[in-house]
Amino acid sequence: MPTFKLDGKEIAFEKGETIIKAAYKQGVEIPHYCWHPGLSVAANCRMCLVEIEPAANQRAMMLDVLVWDAQKKDYVVSKKPKLQPACQMAAAEGMVVKSETSEHVALARKNVQEFLLLNHPVDCPICDQSGECKLQDYYMSEQATPKRMRDEPNHKPKGQVFGPTIVYDAERCIACTRCIRVCEEVIGDPMLDMRERGNLYEIITSPGRQLEGHYTMMTEWVCPVGALTTSHWRHKGRVWLLKGTQSVCPGCATGCNMWVDADARENTAFRNRPRDNEAVNQYWMCDDGMLTYERVYKHRVTTAKIDGEREATAKAIEEASTIVASKGGLAVVLSAQRSVEENMVAVAIAKAAGADLYLTGKASWDGDKILRNADQNPNRAGALKAAGVESLPSVADLVKKSSSYANILVLGEDADVEDLGDLKGKKVVVLATHETSSSWLSVANVVIPIAVWAETDGTFVNAKGMAQAFKRALAPRGEVIPAWEALAKIARQAGHDTGYTKLAEVRAAAAAKGIEAPALKKQDGVAPATGTPQSTV
Repeated sequence: MPTFKLDGKEIAFEKGETIIKAAYKQGVEIPHYCWHPGLSVAANCRMCLVEIEPAANQRAMMLDVLVWDAQKKDYVVSKKPKLQPACQMAAAEGMVVKSETSEHVALARKNVQEFLLLNHPVDCPICDQSGECKLQDYYMSEQATPKRMRDEPNHKPKGQVFGPTIVYDAERCIACTRCIRVCEEVIGDPMLDMRERGNLYEIITSPGRQLEGHYTMMTEWVCPVGALTTSHWRHKGRVWLLKGTQSVCPGCATGCNMWVDADARENTAFRNRPRDNEAVNQYWMCDDGMLTYERVYKHRVTTAKIDGEREATAKAIEEASTIVASKGGLAVVLSAQRSVEENMVAVAIAKAAGADLYLTGKASWDGDKILRNADQNPNRAGALKAAGVESLPSVADLVKKSSSYANILVLGEDADVEDLGDLKGKKVVVLATHETSSSWLSVANVVIPIAVWAETDGTFVNAKGMAQAFKRALAPRGEVIPAWEALAKIARQAGHDTGYTKLAEVRAAAAAKGIEAPALKKQDGVAPATGTPQSTV
């Protein structure tokens, strides 16, 4: 693979890659604002300027500049090399590039940074971007000098509502145009544009439009400063109090990689962010996926019930084991919403008890050609792999054969049919996370509260057949326990011991079936800067 040198370090690159992209892939950051690896090159912020040494048979391109001569006490003509934007300059074999080691680059970045801050309001204490703002970072690393302009800064509109999810502050905007390019290149709908020039520029919505659709929050995610904020995160907290945990979106079968940002002091998640993986979601997520953290709190089942009366979780597990051990036929319903590990234990119970397997999950929704899969379940493929089959009968099929079963064990509360009335009178055990209007809870005799995906470690297999692990971001709420643990306890007490006592044992059994996710890379535990993509899993 060809290489070039960046500040003395060998950087490998693929044909067609720019200097900044090749350096980024090697974990080396060249300061930038407008560049993003998932968007076209704009080269308008000029922050990524680098010095490129001429080849042996080439003459350096030099520019005339005025510099202050302390002895003459006047400006004199001098020479400096022409700097090149690293986001636009293609890497070449043997190229020698100076970024951090060039005095000319350092001066250029300092001046660019000062220029960008001329009219920028000093409202860091109330800005949601504070703590992960590139203006703050590069001020400290590239400028670190007081503001010299003494004129009143140019004032622009603040708190403009662009749509249901996004609020815009024009004074903070640096015209990087990332948000415009997201609309045009990712969403495919030019809902944003820029008007005026110089210090009068503003991002605006297209005439007669608002920022809407399924990917509006990506415009905020790529914003390197505090110009775009989401109504869901706006004024909710500070990023330095959040810990980012590697996770997988439970919203659909795409399985977008993401970070769950939570405040451990409150055991509360405040936002999701895309975690880049070019093989799955690249650098993006849909709005629904960005908001799946809200499922942790809304309409949760946090206490066990027996025949509608609240009971201790241990008592409910005991009652569930009695039902599973009873005669009369047992049906075990797997869930396309639940993890591989949880479905593995449910399958083990079915095999030990000689039960029939069924599969349930959420109904289809509106998919698209960007990220949203029509299958609203994150682990349909994983549930089928856990069962070792290519397909399973649905809940509708179970309803038709209801006379064959006296007892039903259900993993998850979702039912892909509207009416479960034919199952009333059966002994039904449901391991549930949420109260829903149409679900297995309507016919449940025993309800056991289980952890949502953010409260436990697990694995999802997406529509492409890729197994992806996620880590626990929050402590379980109320009396909930991980579903695999609840199922293992039910099995032991019912006389159908699966042999599972630890999650690692379940994962080993899954790996034996060929379901094994790549190990997650070590994380730093801190919510990284918005708009700066993270390492691929």
